[in-house]
Amino acid sequence: MKIERLSQDKIRIFLTFDDLLERGIQKEDMWREIPKVHELFSEMMDQAYSELGFDASGPLAVEVFALPAQGMVVIVTRGKMNAHDGERSTEDDDTEDEIYEMEVTLEQSDVVMYAFREFEDVISVCKQLQASALTDDGRLYFYNGKYILALEPALIDSSRHNAVIALLAEYGEATSVTYAMLEEYGKVIMPEAAIREICNHFKY
Repeated sequence: MKIERLSQDKIRIFLTFDDLLERGIQKEDMWREIPKVHELFSEMMDQAYSELGFDASGPLAVEVFALPAQGMVVIVTRGKMNAHDGERSTEDDDTEDEIYEMEVTLEQSDVVMYAFREFEDVISVCKQLQASALTDDGRLYFYNGKYILALEPALIDSSRHNAVIALLAEYGEATSVTYAMLEEYGKVIMPEAAIREICNHFKY
C-alpha cells in the first residue's frame, strides 16, 4: 500500500492486487458494501494519518480506479462540512466508532500504463515489444519526472497480454497515476504509435 498527498485535502492510495488478496478481498469486492472493504478503508485512513497527518474526519469523496495488472488507485478528497452536516456533528461525536461519510465513485480503466525513470529504458522496452511482435502502438507521456507509456487493450492480443506486462515490468514499474490525471496534468510526447515512432527514430 502506497500513500501520497496530492494537496492539503486530497490523497492518493495505490493498492496492489497482493494488498487486496492479503486481506481476502477480490477486485470485484470494491464495488460492494462488505465489512472487509470497510476495514480496508479504515486501515488506509489510519495509515494516511500516521504517514501524512491526513485527518479523515467529516465528509469524504472517494474515487476508486481499477487498473489492469497493476492494482487499484483510491483518491480520497476531504470535503467541507455544510450546515446540514454541522447539525449532525454533535450526534456523531456521541458515536464510539468513527463514521466516514463517503461518496464513492468507481471507475475501471483497461489502459495498461508503466512508468520509466530513463528515456533509454523506454527505448529498450519499445524495441523489445516491436521485435517480439507484441505491439507497436501506444502513447507516451511525461509526468512527475517519469516517462509513462500507455497501451490500449484493443491494441494488444489478449493471448499475449501477460507477455506485454512482463516486458514492461522488466524495464519499468506499474504506476498509480490514472489515465484521467495523465490527460489533465501530463505532457504528451507522442499521442499515437509511440512504440513504432521510437523504434524508427532510435536505431541503435
